Amino acid sequence: MNDPLDFADGSLPHEDFRCGTVALAGRPNVGKSTLLNALIGFRLSIISPRPQTTRHRILGIHTSDAGQILYVDTPGLHRGAKRAMNRSLNRAARSAISDVDLVVQVIEAGRFTDEDEALYTALVEQSAPRLLVINKVDLNKDKTVMLPFVAELTQHHHYDEIHYVSALKGQGLQALEQAIIKRLPVRAPLYGDDEVTDRSERFLAAEMVREQLMLRLDQELPYATTVEIEQFEDRPDGVAEVHAVIWVERAGQKAIVIGQGGAQLKAIGSAARRHMERMFERKVFLRLWVKVREGWADDENMLKKFGYTD
Repeated sequence: MNDPLDFADGSLPHEDFRCGTVALAGRPNVGKSTLLNALIGFRLSIISPRPQTTRHRILGIHTSDAGQILYVDTPGLHRGAKRAMNRSLNRAARSAISDVDLVVQVIEAGRFTDEDEALYTALVEQSAPRLLVINKVDLNKDKTVMLPFVAELTQHHHYDEIHYVSALKGQGLQALEQAIIKRLPVRAPLYGDDEVTDRSERFLAAEMVREQLMLRLDQELPYATTVEIEQFEDRPDGVAEVHAVIWVERAGQKAIVIGQGGAQLKAIGSAARRHMERMFERKVFLRLWVKVREGWADDENMLKKFGYTD
């Protein structure tokens, strides 16, 4: 496919080519990020077993002969948002569904919680079409229980289509993509066919460090931990030099992240660096520091500094 800049006259790659924005929305831990990665065929969004791993809106781009889908992975919409950061995540999630061509609500097979209901209520207020994706169907051994579950759900909830998928196993994704494409407007592509996101390498580097924190310290690590990239530059020798700060709220948390003799921090850095090198396709020199800032997750100025915006 040609670069979209080649279509200066507004013409399309072909007369039926479609392009639009699709929000992947759902409560925390239903598999939105796994679904995004599977749909674009690229490991873009970080994944961990911990709820609310996704803290930012992340655009994933998938281009095919039929069209270009701009998937927006959103923070999980959740109740009981007591801290400023939690409220910021909820605002980001609600903002993401307000200006898209299509919304995909993702739920877990066999479960429709109060948080799922709250999201559905928000979706009804929007004019965009909505699809329901029932994810993790591979974990449900008794398929017959899905029939009454869906029958009861659809008595009070309207969706244009329902799709059963396993994002982890790659099941049901082709049919879902086809359903999405046909509901997007006929439009020229907005990005080149080799682009997978609009996020910078700087942003992605911070996410890869944070992913390792969540994977390696899932039980010990507090929710109020984030990563800030202080330096990202390409050296003359072709190596990307990255300096990152891991922010925690208490000195005891700093000790947990560093580990005995610095072993934990070294393991986090080594794993994050390997992921960066695969994604950025060049050598990476990564330096990590751990710093304490009490109450940063309740400080609106610090949240803006760390990129938590609507």
